[in-house]
Amino acid sequence: MKLSLNWLHDYVDVLDIPVAELINGLTLSTCEVDGVENIYSHLDMVRVARVLKVDKHPDADRLSVCSVQSGKENLTIVCGAPNVRADMLVPLAPVGARLPMANDEVLEIKKAKIRGVESSGMLCAPSELGLEKITGE
Repeated sequence: MKLSLNWLHDYVDVLDIPVAELINGLTLSTCEVDGVENIYSHLDMVRVARVLKVDKHPDADRLSVCSVQSGKENLTIVCGAPNVRADMLVPLAPVGARLPMANDEVLEIKKAKIRGVESSGMLCAPSELGLEKITGE
């Protein structure tokens, strides 16, 4: 049986307990723990960015050139989302992030020129982060 720490926290305050200590306590008092899996470890590098400005891509009808701020860093991101707008808070996969794809493949985010405009990351939809089961997408 697989259990979520968040589900367990609904019944017992476990979020402040180190995982190794929690596993040991569960094994000694209730059930044997076969393993621990962080199913969202690919989100470790994903961060929140604020869209500062959205311009039309000079060479593509369905792309936008977004100026975003993440922490103290300002980045230019080429984006295909039709709903992106200024002041929006969005998930940003920066250069170096690794996102899961279909068939157990991994997409490594790299700096790239997209139709002549340099893009320094990827603005992500929930489904691109593996969160469609949470959001209903």
